[in-house]
Amino acid sequence: MITLKSDREIQLMHESGKLLAACHKELAKMIEPGISTLEIDHFVEKYLKKHGATAEQKGYKGYEFATCASINDEICHGYPRKAPLKNGDIVTIDFVVNLNGSLADSAWSYAVGHISNEAKELLEVTENCLYKGIEQACIGNRIGDIGHAIQTYAESKGFSVVKDFTGHGIGATIHEDPQILHYGSPGRGIRLKEGMVITIEPMINEGLWQSQMDANGWTARTIDGKLSAQYEHTIAITKNGPLILTQQ
Repeated sequence: MITLKSDREIQLMHESGKLLAACHKELAKMIEPGISTLEIDHFVEKYLKKHGATAEQKGYKGYEFATCASINDEICHGYPRKAPLKNGDIVTIDFVVNLNGSLADSAWSYAVGHISNEAKELLEVTENCLYKGIEQACIGNRIGDIGHAIQTYAESKGFSVVKDFTGHGIGATIHEDPQILHYGSPGRGIRLKEGMVITIEPMINEGLWQSQMDANGWTARTIDGKLSAQYEHTIAITKNGPLILTQQ
């Protein structure tokens, strides 16, 4: 069931989103060769606690960490680990903030030191995919319009769109209806209405779009070992157009 949020509920989620965005800005300063994703995870948890919030995914279906930290060929849900990041890596940090019961969700991919031109292009295209999708998040459009905009742009640049994981509604819980596909046909799917709050979070691969799961049951990675990137915002559908609640 899709729940429409009031202006007040959206404002409270926006406050969560502002805190999440501020934390990502701090991470951008920290991420460099030698830091570990476990150190990043501990920083995020402490940062949120300092500001009166919690990391909502810690404990979600048994997940043990405050963040997901996906490196290089990991598509999503990577476990934070002690091993240091290396020059040339790319890493996606994804987390959900709970501030006084209101949630916001955002992922961002980061270059670690000096990365290849190919990796730079992947990051640029993936971030552009996010905003191509957001442009379609308007009252009266359909979910297929979002997915079509993302897919056509990514494929025009020679990349592929992961189909095994989607965006979603968000509100009192992390995952609500509807699912937001990052591929598809225009004019298809559920119509967007004022008061819907969704995540748009394209995962774009350098090679094949298919994924495989690690033994931990959480981490998905590319089947060909090539790079994957992800950018995500939480979006409110408003009469004035899409409102990015996690804008950095």
